[in-house]
Amino acid sequence: MTDRIVNFLKSVRPDGPCLVVDTEVVRDNYLRFQRAMPDSRIFYAVKANPAPQILALLAELGSSFDCASVQEIDMALAAGATAERISFGNTIKRERDVAAAHARGIALFAVDCEAEVDKVARAAPGAKVFCRILCDGEGAEWALSKKFGCEPQMAIEVLEHAHAAGLVAYGVSFHVGSQQKNPRAWDGALASAADIFRTLSYRGIELKMVNLGGGFATRYLEDIPGEGEYGRAINEAIRSHFGNRLPATIIEPGRGMVGNAGVIKTEVILVSQKAKDDIRWVYLDVGKFNGLAETMDEAIRYPIRSSREGEAVPCVLAGPTCDSVDVMYERTPYPLPINLEIGDELLIGGTGAYTTTYASVAFNGFPPLASYVI
Repeated sequence: MTDRIVNFLKSVRPDGPCLVVDTEVVRDNYLRFQRAMPDSRIFYAVKANPAPQILALLAELGSSFDCASVQEIDMALAAGATAERISFGNTIKRERDVAAAHARGIALFAVDCEAEVDKVARAAPGAKVFCRILCDGEGAEWALSKKFGCEPQMAIEVLEHAHAAGLVAYGVSFHVGSQQKNPRAWDGALASAADIFRTLSYRGIELKMVNLGGGFATRYLEDIPGEGEYGRAINEAIRSHFGNRLPATIIEPGRGMVGNAGVIKTEVILVSQKAKDDIRWVYLDVGKFNGLAETMDEAIRYPIRSSREGEAVPCVLAGPTCDSVDVMYERTPYPLPINLEIGDELLIGGTGAYTTTYASVAFNGFPPLASYVI
């Protein structure tokens, strides 16, 4: 929560729920990543928050961009990025989208199987490809599934296949899980990447790059490591596993870049009890379908601030839609002031990432989450 956001909400008084993002925080985050990992290129994960003002700021600062679609590529280009500062980092792409990206000058593509390599070879001949390997995601609040990546041994075959198809077998990527609070989580994946580099070198293929992915945490209710702590642990692991033959590296911060820069303003629309117990139900005008999808399984617990100062009591927190899954916190009720009333406003912190992009377009007729970038 910054004074700029507080003053904006006081002066503008936007109607309805909204996200407010402070670009000064984004700027500070970028510069901290740059200081913590000066030898790594920063590829901002556009999917976290593609607001044009954020992309333009990062482009001006020199950031590159990790894009998941042609639409995101166009957003990055419109913000001022050049094609060599963009990677098509989604391992699941339509071949015509690969061709469209290639026509825009994009030359760096993620793959994780031979079939994806074949698409890139046909639609973007001569392009650079990096193969994503699986990670267990231990230590992450939002561990990623096996939807992306392959076993490290298979990555060797994928990259050999890319080389034989006329592509540049460029490197290896991985993702240690979103909101990863263990700075040493990168060690095991870097060990696997180094093994792949050595094996392919023996076979005459010299890889150049390791994509360290995202995973850098933002602060919610618990303390997290700073960028410097991440940087020291990761750089130590790179030197340990690669020795004197250090690869080029890139990082893809999304949540860590914009998460703590945003606050959602929401209104209490109902306070009720369903039984003669102590648990109250508090309904807000935002929920899982209005930007808070990451409360699924209560994985992310956002800090919530009220102007009320009464005793905090456990509350089930739910959204406004006619869907029974639209409940954010029930297994572990959220402490909110006992004197909270209908019409009160709450401020939900740490919501700069994965809120506007997760919000539904018109479920139950509700409009998408409004966004202000200041």
